[in-house]
Amino acid sequence: MKPLFTGTGTALVTPFRNDEIDWESLEMLIEDQLAGGVRALIAAGTTGEPSTMTWEEHLKVIRFVTDKAKGRACIIAGTGSNCTKEVIEAAKELKDYGADAQLCVTPYYNKTTQDGLVAHYNAIADSDTMPVIVYNVPGRTGMNILPSTLQRITAHENVVAVKEANDNFVQAMEKIRLCGHQADFYSGMDEVIVPLMNLGYKGVISVVSNVMPRQTSEMTELALQGKWEEANALQLKYLPFIQSLFWETNPTPAKAALALMGKMSDEVRLPLVPMSEANRSKMAVLMKELGLL
Repeated sequence: MKPLFTGTGTALVTPFRNDEIDWESLEMLIEDQLAGGVRALIAAGTTGEPSTMTWEEHLKVIRFVTDKAKGRACIIAGTGSNCTKEVIEAAKELKDYGADAQLCVTPYYNKTTQDGLVAHYNAIADSDTMPVIVYNVPGRTGMNILPSTLQRITAHENVVAVKEANDNFVQAMEKIRLCGHQADFYSGMDEVIVPLMNLGYKGVISVVSNVMPRQTSEMTELALQGKWEEANALQLKYLPFIQSLFWETNPTPAKAALALMGKMSDEVRLPLVPMSEANRSKMAVLMKELGLL
């Protein structure tokens, strides 16, 4: 089966202004991404702050991104929830919007078992609304999908891809060994895009590409072409700035960087707060070194 996309997909931030969604800034962000060669746009994923949006806002963001970019990029809707029924109901509504797939984070807080994870994803996939991308991010959810569990999940024909954001590199290798023939894999960690692509990952669902879409796209395209020396050089060049985007909770630093570039306000919703001035200043130095400021 043809991958949903290859190369760079951006997990879009959701711009806010005066506690409302800033649609003008969101549209400019979308256009910047497309102009920078980004192949996929992920709307209302974790980086888009859906946990502090109403479901109405959540759905409006996905519809807006789809309307603006459908046909120009792969559109992936964030539908993840710790309530299986809620995911299924959201996907039913979103199916008519025209998104190409749904990104479903592992259930958080409930702390289900590995069998529960299989049942959760099977129920979503059985609903046959949109293709499912499994999103494993233990650092945020408290849940880790084990390789043998992922093998069972990706056996479902409607589960087409995996976003892996687990810093256990050996486990990331084991997963593609076991499941790479059943689903496509995307890095969920900007720090290791090229190493994972060297193992067979198709690309990245990225935070850093919000800020530097062209550079991230160039790096993933070099990897897709097998130009590993050049791709590795860019991965190492960008590593300090990538790390700065996680000095504080994502997407706070990404929004701060975009605000420094005059792209949007750095407004986030409580319980998140704007990036500290000390970290913002240090990040600005890294951005100047890369020619971003």
